Amino acid sequence: MPIDPEVAAYLERQKNQPPRSALDVAGTREMMRRAAALAGPPPPLAQIEDMLLPGALPARQYWPALTDGLPLAVYFHGGRFFSGDLESHDAVCRMLALGSGCRILAVDYRLAPEHRFPAAVEDARVAVEWALGQGVAVGVAGDSAGANLAAGAALEHPALGCQLLIYPMIDAVCGSPSYAEFAEGYGPGAADMKRGWREYLPKGTDPRNPLASPLYAENLGGAPPALVITAEYDTLRDEGEAYALRLAAAGNSVEAKRYPGTIHGFFTMPGLLQAARDAIRDAGAFLRRSLAG
Repeated sequence: MPIDPEVAAYLERQKNQPPRSALDVAGTREMMRRAAALAGPPPPLAQIEDMLLPGALPARQYWPALTDGLPLAVYFHGGRFFSGDLESHDAVCRMLALGSGCRILAVDYRLAPEHRFPAAVEDARVAVEWALGQGVAVGVAGDSAGANLAAGAALEHPALGCQLLIYPMIDAVCGSPSYAEFAEGYGPGAADMKRGWREYLPKGTDPRNPLASPLYAENLGGAPPALVITAEYDTLRDEGEAYALRLAAAGNSVEAKRYPGTIHGFFTMPGLLQAARDAIRDAGAFLRRSLAG
């Protein structure tokens, strides 16, 4: 369908901004922090707790209610593996906590290029293992690069209750048709995604290594139930939908939902886009059904 009018208006306002791929690492991280304003006002919660997981891994836990036994969803932020933090996704995590009735544990995993692959994978493992030790139902979630970490964790820990993958960045080969179709003009494009992989993967890394690219995992059987969200005008659209198909073909419970007229990153713009508000509502309902229902 045509591009969403609210998305088109956003893209028009972005035309005079420098391309993401032209920013240095510090500039990219600052851009991500500023973009947090697109989520709108952060809603209040019963409790928000900054904490350190084992290994001094920073995290933030969001409590929608002070109730014993609340399920827990571990959330990994996007940012192409080298940007994003607890602040960039704070409002979105609050909204997911309210929408799902679950605690959300946001993880401040190590970023490239200071900490290249597999540092983020190792941090994701620490966070998920801590969560599984809490004695409640646990799921994983993430957007873009964070969805990569969530998908990998779900393959490693089939005891998880669900996986929420929001336009996952899971194919370092970067060869799907949507890479060419939406290379430029639709927000984060092909050059931006390839730059993220260059920052993340040490030279000589096999782009089909399933720890880096879950799309190439040989065995997807026994994975937790999944909701895979994709955006119609997104470079990463095809790899996310290919992963959903592979999960389903392996016998897993999978819901794949493409949001028409949207672009990469739309999920974190609920203050601007009705489509984002709809997607956050749907994501929260999935977590509630999978973990709290």
